[in-house]
Amino acid sequence: MDILINMKVSVCIATYNGAFFIKEQLDSILTQLQPEDELIISDDSSDDLTIEIIDAYTDPRISLFKNNKFRDPIKNFQNALKHAKGDFIFLSDQDDVWLPNKYSEMLAFLNTYDLVISNSIIVDQELKEINSSFFRYFGSGKGIIKNIIKSSYYGSCMAFKKKILDKALPFPDTKEIGHDLWIGLVAEMVGSVYFYEKPLLLYRRHNDAFTPAEVGVSKRTLLEMIRGRVIMISEVIKFLINNKWKKA
Repeated sequence: MDILINMKVSVCIATYNGAFFIKEQLDSILTQLQPEDELIISDDSSDDLTIEIIDAYTDPRISLFKNNKFRDPIKNFQNALKHAKGDFIFLSDQDDVWLPNKYSEMLAFLNTYDLVISNSIIVDQELKEINSSFFRYFGSGKGIIKNIIKSSYYGSCMAFKKKILDKALPFPDTKEIGHDLWIGLVAEMVGSVYFYEKPLLLYRRHNDAFTPAEVGVSKRTLLEMIRGRVIMISEVIKFLINNKWKKA
């Protein structure tokens, strides 16, 4: 594949107490990476065996940044991404499983698009199928307003060019916009996005996941949801104004 010639991939993971599933995830990633690639892990002071499991790997492609005290998954991901040196960036959660060819098929689409997001199979903690299509279950698709109302940009399914990350960093200083949603919105504003219908990930749902086991269910009040959307829209407008000013 021409896109891989002299190109480097960075896979970025934010971990916190991920001992139950992290090895299965790392194994599924490392078998697909090339020798020149890197796997960057930012750990938010896990107090289980997460660090010990990662340290047991002797793979030189792994870079672990530990003893962070963000207490915030968005800031933890931002820390991992700040260390990324690759031309192409993959995001990964600590508890999913990459399916074979995720790496090569996502990279192939990055020949044409600036960000690609693949479908996934929703599974339980034992990897038993819950739903065969995350896209269909969640109504995934492009659109700035659509994704502000209900985000379908899930980082574990995303890969993008470094130029998108450079535009997206630093992330807005608010918990109303997830790191993955912000990257997706930035890609729509300054580049091109493709939703790939083929599942390339086992998307594991369990009670300790950062996103809820019942995907798409919110316990927020209507007022809280409206406030969150207003903040998202203001950050998008601010980005568009600043980006236009920089081009002028």
